[in-house]
Amino acid sequence: MSDQPLVLIDDLGDGIRVVTMNRPDVRNAISDNPMIDALIAAAATLDADPAVRVLILTGAGSAFSAGGNLKTIAAAGGLVSDFPPQTRENYRAGIQRLPLAFERIDVPVIAAVNGPAIGAGCDLACMCDIRIAAQSAVFAESFVTLGLIPGDGGAWLLPRIVGFAKASEMVLTGERIDADDALAAGLVSRVVPDGRLIDAAVDIARKIAANPRIAVRMTRRLMRVAQNERLENTLEYSAALQALAHMTEDHREALRAFGERRRPVFQGG
Repeated sequence: MSDQPLVLIDDLGDGIRVVTMNRPDVRNAISDNPMIDALIAAAATLDADPAVRVLILTGAGSAFSAGGNLKTIAAAGGLVSDFPPQTRENYRAGIQRLPLAFERIDVPVIAAVNGPAIGAGCDLACMCDIRIAAQSAVFAESFVTLGLIPGDGGAWLLPRIVGFAKASEMVLTGERIDADDALAAGLVSRVVPDGRLIDAAVDIARKIAANPRIAVRMTRRLMRVAQNERLENTLEYSAALQALAHMTEDHREALRAFGERRRPVFQGG
């Protein structure tokens, strides 16, 4: 393994941080515990920083993430045990921590998919709030072609993004789709030339970061909760968060700016 950090964090200013998976030698595979730990630690640390407004997640090299590291999965003492209950525990203590970690944070995450997002790599992109793709990006829920199932939460994540029928097509065939097909399916919200990917992600991030920090984070939390709640429960949760939002200084500043016909100056409070 390289001595380089598994995850790089770059500060682009305006509260925007770029988180780069830095294992191009294994196409940014995310099934090994060191990479899982590094991603979770980066997400938790940046989420806890009130100066951080938006994260952009991308991969070093030519791939976003190839998903599982098949060499270490198959190796003795790796993810798979001869005792199936132990393999189950390995998944729970390993890669299944990733979707829970992304669900837990409040800072919005943009996936800048710079190349192949395969298997767990596709699911990692689905853990993010917004996905944009370089023209060369490809996506695949390829588990079935290896005689496996989506063991990292893909069966929960993907149908909520592309719908049950398209998700079923992807997971049952395992076929790759290109960036334009991903756009048509709603898997990504835009496709840009390869050389424009990070700039396009930053453009979106700056629009998010320009809004009041507390409102953005509470809105992200509300959107996550609403995916799994009944309407009446979502309305109750919305009312509770809105009561908090009305008491923020940034909301008061927005009202003052509206009355004075000027742009608001938000301070993050």
